[in-house]
Amino acid sequence: MQTFYSHGKLLISAEYAVLDGALALALPTKFGQSLQVESTPNQKIVWKSISNKGTVWFETEFIIDTTLKFISKDTSDIALRLVQILEAIQRLNPGHFKADAGFSITSTLEFPENWGLGSSSTLITNLAEWATVDAFKLLELTFGGSGFDIACAQHDSAILYQLKSGKPTIKSVVFSPPFLDALFFVHRNQKQNSREGIKSYKTRTANQTLDFSVVNKMTLDLLNCLDLKTFESLIEQHERYISNLIQQPPLKEVLFSDYEGAIKSLGAWGGDFFLASGSTASMAYFEAKGFETIVPYSEMIL
Repeated sequence: MQTFYSHGKLLISAEYAVLDGALALALPTKFGQSLQVESTPNQKIVWKSISNKGTVWFETEFIIDTTLKFISKDTSDIALRLVQILEAIQRLNPGHFKADAGFSITSTLEFPENWGLGSSSTLITNLAEWATVDAFKLLELTFGGSGFDIACAQHDSAILYQLKSGKPTIKSVVFSPPFLDALFFVHRNQKQNSREGIKSYKTRTANQTLDFSVVNKMTLDLLNCLDLKTFESLIEQHERYISNLIQQPPLKEVLFSDYEGAIKSLGAWGGDFFLASGSTASMAYFEAKGFETIVPYSEMIL
């Protein structure tokens, strides 16, 4: 049996803009996804997905026919997506699958799927490693996106991520300011579809000339900041920048205008986690509003 593992992700800066070459700061999480693969003599792939609570939330099987096509009686969105991924693997590595052999595959999440930490990117990265294909190319043929989440899945430290001429450049960095105990990740109680967010952003910016020098500097300033007040100011500047870019009001302005600390959306705006500065006591503010999933930085980030 082969076992593979990938880290989840949180995007700290340059959301949306990272798609068009802006410099982003991203953090791999302590929560990830594992993949176990066992070869079988059957001409099929038996698939099982297990939640972070240990329960099977999805299972199906695919017949591998003599032309190395993957036949499924299951027409659910998840099954069709898996067929797409398997076909992309076959395209990238034609020798990986055989018509006279199969696999039993089990994928296990360490976080609730609605947390938005990268259930898709961790799966893609694990499958790419198993099939010995380029994870970024596999992402391009399936879910799409900037690829920062793939980079996080493959790294054990904070990264600076940037697309240059469409190719990913990744630099491992140290993000360890003295105020990490004042940073918390609060869940919005809703899942954001990042693909829809990307589509909407691309539509808005299709005819714009984009200059990301400002956000690039903010990314580096956030990385190197040693003072909480300065960090909070940078967060607010960044929120205004992205707000203008995507023509949506900042999260704090909409829902938490009376909160004393700073608030920053992470990734596609509208769902998943946001970053909040403050103390353990000040998190009662969010709990009182019904946002009870609050994870301290030290418990979330590697």
